[in-house]
Amino acid sequence: MTRRKPRGLRPEERELWDKVRHSAVPLHPDKKTVLREAVEAMKPSPLTAPDQLSPFTIGGSARTAPRPHNLSPTLQDRLSRAPLQMDRKKYGLMKRGNLSPERRIDLHGMTIAGAHLSLLRFIEEAHADGARLVLVITGKGREGNDSGPIPARRGILKRQVPHWLNSMPLKPLVLQVAEAHLKHGGSGAYYVYLRRTR
Repeated sequence: MTRRKPRGLRPEERELWDKVRHSAVPLHPDKKTVLREAVEAMKPSPLTAPDQLSPFTIGGSARTAPRPHNLSPTLQDRLSRAPLQMDRKKYGLMKRGNLSPERRIDLHGMTIAGAHLSLLRFIEEAHADGARLVLVITGKGREGNDSGPIPARRGILKRQVPHWLNSMPLKPLVLQVAEAHLKHGGSGAYYVYLRRTR
């Protein structure tokens, strides 16, 4: 359906409209200036000269997207995000491998139950003797044959030891846990900094 073009005003209608328009008195004459100012404010400002434009770089004003929340952070991420409980300077020396562990335990080849009991005994004895820095060697774990639909992470002891150290009954004895420096075993060992004996 086509729309009909408006016919426009005839000369006699135009004359009548002009008479009405000239005899009309505005209800609120002061609003006319307010309306005019609002219209003027809405007009775009004149473009600046090209030499006044700021330099443009692609992506310069783009916002960086926030990092998505990782529902399964790696063990190194969790340990690095743990709050620092010990002296910052001493922590730096420890992470660079400049502090020598006073005692060490090697959990290679142990079952989970045996390793847990050995770790409990070792930490409690070291704390009772006043040791501050001990080394717990877990190894990096062996590649197992992964035949199931759900992939298994390698290194069960490597993943369990930080959990045991941050759980009861060892939690009150442990001040800080960090991955060892390469000269002390790297990612296959942990520095455990113990609290002072009272």
